[in-house]
Amino acid sequence: MGEVLGLERAAQKAVDELIEMKLLKSVTKNEAKEIQGEASTHEEKIQEVARIFSEDKEVRLDIAKVEESAKETEEKAAKIMKVYLGEKPDTSEALEFLCLAEGGEVAHYEVLQAICSNFDNKKAQSSVKSILKEEQRHLSQCVGMAKTAVSA
Repeated sequence: MGEVLGLERAAQKAVDELIEMKLLKSVTKNEAKEIQGEASTHEEKIQEVARIFSEDKEVRLDIAKVEESAKETEEKAAKIMKVYLGEKPDTSEALEFLCLAEGGEVAHYEVLQAICSNFDNKKAQSSVKSILKEEQRHLSQCVGMAKTAVSA
């Protein structure tokens, strides 16, 4: 759970950094800002899921450990972005990095969904399932933006 929380936070920062580096322009910038806004909403929903499981007598999730994992994952994602983009990135590389990041989020949400299915908490399961669908859409959007960038 900490990993998805960290990835959501990292995604929000990555969009700001890519815009600041002038790698996202007009349409891609607007789409990325939309994805960023949804990442903020996902972060809040995952914090709620963590709270639910921290109060569940069967699960007893440790929120401090979730936050520790989130911070570690966020730092790793920032390092990965820096290495991936290199010294002189272009728009195509920026969009491909967003594809990579969204793909990672989809994979982590798939795993979290499987974990949640082990517990009888419909609200948590529903939240994770809805976020997963949005993340799959984000991945598709990013792939579309990357394809458009290389076709123009």
